[in-house]
Amino acid sequence: MHFLSFVWDPSTGLDLGIITLHYYSLMFVIAFGLGWLIMKRIYVREGISLEKLDSIFIYAVVATLIGARLGHVFFYDWDYFQHHLLEIFLPFKIQPEFEFTGFRGLASHGAAVGIIVAMYLYSKKVLQKPILWILDRVVIPVACGAIFIRIGNFFNSEIIGQPTGSDFGVVFKQLGEDFPRHPTQLYESGAYLIVFLILWLIYWKTNKREKMGYLFGLFLVLLWSVRFFVEFIKENQVAFEDTMAFNMGQWLSIPFILLGLYFMFRPQKRIPLQA
Repeated sequence: MHFLSFVWDPSTGLDLGIITLHYYSLMFVIAFGLGWLIMKRIYVREGISLEKLDSIFIYAVVATLIGARLGHVFFYDWDYFQHHLLEIFLPFKIQPEFEFTGFRGLASHGAAVGIIVAMYLYSKKVLQKPILWILDRVVIPVACGAIFIRIGNFFNSEIIGQPTGSDFGVVFKQLGEDFPRHPTQLYESGAYLIVFLILWLIYWKTNKREKMGYLFGLFLVLLWSVRFFVEFIKENQVAFEDTMAFNMGQWLSIPFILLGLYFMFRPQKRIPLQA
């Protein structure tokens, strides 16, 4: 008997009668909803017209979903998708037979690239401010959203940790297992909460927000460092990672960390503080 573990066997979602609202989808809704509220407060403080708020929401949602999907396709499963290009953005498989799958397979590194590209376009077309200005601020709701995305992964019993080899851990019953694993989804979610609070406090309580690129760099260093170290106790997502010194998630995190250090410690331009 595992006295320090618990069995995790949630339902797939909330049964609303006509449809079932999957918990993973609900976490995305919460993530984007809170993100919108956080950016609204930031825009009010910075004196930015709230008319530009809806645009950033659309840019962020589209970029996150497309970037995350393409990240999974190219970083983790290109061997399959190079022969099934139509399935990249379709919620079903065609071969060997038709099967509705939903949009499975999202990679956070791809989402990060997508958001950076989207914020570049948004800064040029809508905001008309330097890209680093918006990146310094958008990373705050992004860190908040990451908390709930990992909770969604926990509901789906995916991105699981390695067996603990002890009484401690979570037994993922949906996987047909009877032994505890590290709940790495919750480890990451808790760490991302800390990252969010650090960014939030620095933005509101210090003058670091006037150093263009600093908050963006700090976000990259903190969030991807968490990802890098938690990966050591995760199960590899694809077979080819078993032969790698670091898994794909770790290799992809290293450039983000280095980029973050650059933005944190480079000679920085100051921007006028708003009240």
